Amino acid sequence: MIGWLFTRGPARKALGLILGAATTLLFLLNLRRAGERAGRAAERLEARERNHAIHRQMLDAASRRPPDRDALAERLRDGRF
Repeated sequence: MIGWLFTRGPARKALGLILGAATTLLFLLNLRRAGERAGRAAERLEARERNHAIHRQMLDAASRRPPDRDALAERLRDGRF
């Protein structure tokens, strides 16, 4: 009974406009969500790169450490620490 109502002129035009507006709204909401997801991924990548840089500095410092206590004492006496 209601099906024939949407096949007539003004009701059909209104239904088309409503569907078009709903499609546009859903598309825009999806774009916003995708942008937020990309932003979070960029923040994670930046934090990961910062952590890797700190880890590399720690490994570099560990590779230059004196092998034993005597070498450390000698280095401190020479002022090369």
